[in-house]
Amino acid sequence: MRIKKVSALSKIKAFASITLDGQLVIHNIRIIEGKDGMFIAMPCRKISNGEYKDVVHPIDTAFREYLQKEIITAYENTPDTVPEKSQDAGQTS
Repeated sequence: MRIKKVSALSKIKAFASITLDGQLVIHNIRIIEGKDGMFIAMPCRKISNGEYKDVVHPIDTAFREYLQKEIITAYENTPDTVPEKSQDAGQTS
């Protein structure tokens, strides 16, 4: 599993890529901070009527919950690499 954190100021906190059984890779799983906590959103694409449809998705709820727990745990254990904007940005010590 690879986690790439993005701007701390956005609802999208990171993107995850996972490899399943050494055989299949899924990129662009979004880790999002919602009003009720963190959740994942699977990769999707916009279709002709303007709606978005998942390209990949778990079939059952138990696997989705497992996947979400594992991805969010990995996110929480990934060091921050995206600098947060601060008032003293650009000043040197």
